[in-house]
Amino acid sequence: MAYILSIETATKVCSVALHQDGVLVVSQHLHIDKSHSGLLTVLIHNSLQYAGIAMSDIAAVAVSAGPGSYTGLRIGTSTAKGLCYALEVPLIAVNTLEAMAHEVATYAPANALLCPMIDARRMEVYCMLQNKQGEIIEPQTPKVIDAHSFEEELQQQIIYFFGDGAAKCKEVLGYQPNAHFVSGVVPSAVPVGALAHQRWEQQQFEDLAYFEPVYLKEFQGTKPKTLV
Repeated sequence: MAYILSIETATKVCSVALHQDGVLVVSQHLHIDKSHSGLLTVLIHNSLQYAGIAMSDIAAVAVSAGPGSYTGLRIGTSTAKGLCYALEVPLIAVNTLEAMAHEVATYAPANALLCPMIDARRMEVYCMLQNKQGEIIEPQTPKVIDAHSFEEELQQQIIYFFGDGAAKCKEVLGYQPNAHFVSGVVPSAVPVGALAHQRWEQQQFEDLAYFEPVYLKEFQGTKPKTLV
């Protein structure tokens, strides 16, 4: 009987899920921007309390490994690592885009491709292409979207676009008959936990000392605005 605690902080949504042997027990989501640092541990505490289990019952901690917000990923990773060190349990990393695709794959047609998109500002997104079976067609990458993006693939089959990056791409890609846009899909700890269970069974764990999230792009800081 293995409990896996999953953490998702790659975007504006902060979420936590608890699975028992691959079955969802409880999940909580906060759609509040910049809530991660102050409320992630509260979500974890509340989730365990609702489930009626102790922290010591957790067998592994899973974290959404990116791509996504630099700050959000650092918060999720540091929290997950801290729990793993304290509880002496393994860390499981799940790619954020793969987790999003896993959620949509349950209702997508068998011949469709899945394209999760995370907003990377302006007309750039973090995205990947995979089929319903989870096979990677085009690896994750930062991509600037224009009217010719995915042109060859869209001539051959349906592509489902989803995530907060897909909304801004609809205007330039929506003219394609095979381009389908799914609203309401956000990164969630629930599919992270589902994929983490598979990795748990295969003993695919991360090195706690050296694991780093997948940023895809270098961090770019901004100067604070002066008040004068």
